[in-house]
Amino acid sequence: MKEMNELKRKVLELLKEDARRSTALLATLLGAEEEDVKTAIGQLEKDHVIVKYAAVVNWDKVDDEKVTALIEVQITPERGRGFEGIAERIYLYPQVKSVYLMSGAYDLLVEVEGRNLREVANFVSEKLSPIDSVLSTKTNFTLKKYKQDGIIFEEHEEDNRLMISP
Repeated sequence: MKEMNELKRKVLELLKEDARRSTALLATLLGAEEEDVKTAIGQLEKDHVIVKYAAVVNWDKVDDEKVTALIEVQITPERGRGFEGIAERIYLYPQVKSVYLMSGAYDLLVEVEGRNLREVANFVSEKLSPIDSVLSTKTNFTLKKYKQDGIIFEEHEEDNRLMISP
C-alpha cells in the first residue's frame, strides 16, 4: 500500500478511540478542513483500511449468554499456499470471530463464540479438528474479559488500605 499521509493516520487514531465522532469534530480536533477529513475517510474506506465501524460491548452486562474460546491450533502448512488456505477455511465458519497467525508453540489462534460450552466443543471436534492439516488443538475458555481494544470494562476501586511500614 502507498505511504499513508499524516492526516489519514491521525483520522484513524481518532476514529479508533471513538468511531462516532463527526467529520466536523474530527476536522476541529485535527485543525483541518472538514472536506479534507471526509475525503480522507472515503479513501480509507475505499482502500479497506477502515473495514468496519463497530461498538465494543461488555456482554457481561447484557442478558445474553455467550461463551468465547481461544483455540491454539497447530497445523501443517499447505504446499504453495502456506497457512493462507487453512486460515481461510477456518475463518469462513460463522462461529469464528478472529484468526491470527502466531509465532511460538502453535500456528493459529482462533477465537470462537458459541451459546454454550457444548456448542464450542462440537465446533472443535466436528469442524476444526477434522481438517486434514490440523495436527492439534488446545481450547481455552474465556472466563472474564477485563479489557478489549484499550477499553477497560469494569471500573476499578481505589486501594484505600493504609500503608504499613516495618
